[in-house]
Formats: sequence, C-alpha cells, structure tokens
Amino acid sequence: MNVLIVFAHPDPRSLNAALRDVAVAELTAAGHAVQVSDLYAMRFKAEVDRDDFPLLAPADRLKVPGASKAAFTAGALTADVVAEQQKLLWADVLILQFPLWWFTMPAILKGWVDRVFAYGFAYGVGEHSEARWGDRYGEGTFAGRRAMVITTTGGWAEHYSARGVNGPMDDLLFPINHGILFYPGYDVLPAHVVHRADRLDAAGFEAAAEGLRERMRTIATTPPIPYRRQNGGDYLISGCELRPDLGDPGARGFALHVGRAPATAEAAAPTRPAA
Repeated sequence: MNVLIVFAHPDPRSLNAALRDVAVAELTAAGHAVQVSDLYAMRFKAEVDRDDFPLLAPADRLKVPGASKAAFTAGALTADVVAEQQKLLWADVLILQFPLWWFTMPAILKGWVDRVFAYGFAYGVGEHSEARWGDRYGEGTFAGRRAMVITTTGGWAEHYSARGVNGPMDDLLFPINHGILFYPGYDVLPAHVVHRADRLDAAGFEAAAEGLRERMRTIATTPPIPYRRQNGGDYLISGCELRPDLGDPGARGFALHVGRAPATAEAAAPTRPAA
C-alpha cells in the first residue's frame, strides 16, 4: 500500500519524530511505499488568505468556500496545495501524526486541512437532493481508503478515560476522526495514543515503539471505527438527523454516530485496490 504521513511537530529530536521514524521503518520493511509531509520542515503556510486564490478579483470579498471551489474547478489552487492533494490521491492510507496541544492538533496541521481539503476536492462533492446530501460521511473522494491518528499527550491515560478529567480520548478526537477523516470518505482506524510523552524513559520508549510497530503491521486489517454512513439509511436526509429508533436509549452526543462493528475483520478490510 501507499502510506502518507502528515507530520506536525517543530522539533526533529522530539518523541513524535522518533515515533514517526519507527512507523516509517516498520511500514517500509513490510513493503509499503511511504511519503512524509513534515509540515514544520516544509514551512507549510497554515493560514487561508487571498494569496490562496489567484483568480479572486481584488475588489471581491473573500468568501473561502466559493473561492476554494472556483480555484479548484479552474485548476488554479496554489502549487503547495496541489502537491499535497496529489499525495492524498496517491495514498491508500493517510496518517495524521501530532502532539495533542490544547485538546486538538497543532495550528499548522489544522491549516494544512483548511487549505488542502478544498471545496470540490474533499467536500462539496456529490448530489445534493432530497435523497442524498452530498457524498460525505463514509462516501466521497477518499472512500475505500484508510486513515488514522497517531498522537501523544503529556497526561496519563487515566486523564483521558471515560471518567477522566480531560474527557474521553474518543470524544476529544471525534472532530478529527469523524469530522475531518470520515467526512470525505476515509475508513478511520482507532487512534494510536502515547501518554506521558515527556516522562518516557528508554524502556517506556521501547514499549511505545513496539506498540506502534504492531499498529503499522496491522494497518491493512485493523477494523475501522464503525461510524454510521450518512446515506446508508441511518439518517433522515431531510435534516441529516439520526433516525429516532437508532442508538442506545438515553445516549447523547458523539456516541450516537457510532454503530455496530462489522461481524468479521474481513468485512472491514480496505475496498480500494492497493497501488
């Protein structure tokens, strides 16, 4: 398979960088082709502004969705954005790797999403009608491909447990897993999280590295999170609301949008042929 790692940490001597190298080595040893977009090393421009849309007239207001759509349709997105889009189209698997800062990804990685996931490329695709509301949430440009998050935290695992003070990790990552990755069609694998990142000794690092190696060895077969597909019948398309007969009684919030896992691992295997 082709694997793209989009990496966001400013220090090449960081734990994240060491883990990235572990992932690349394991994937390469298994015969996968790997590319890395090291956003800090690339000095990737994070902010969306008028410079992103050369076709926008100076007198026109910058309405980002419309400008993004016009530029994508005309083939006029900037070269750095197009290069990242081409990597995404090449990749069977996308890995977003970053330290968890203030409960989310670093700004440079969010900026990468803002600029690269252009209108017409990653969103705003497909038929919008009474029967469908676009190709999204399980459908879209990246349907049949896989994606996952690798992240580190300074806190203990207990801090991110179901009753932990920071909130459950699955909830904290839901906007990324569901809203950024599942939205344009990826099958999203459970995140790989390394806790107490600033406190790992040599033995702790080796344990973390071996855990990551195992995840890379099983990246093609790990069952994805069973998010509900928008156009699969679970939602009322008129309002994009979950049908009232679905979900555990009394359930609220993010958990409602996770359905039942596939019966077998084979049912969750990638549907896109390996390049």
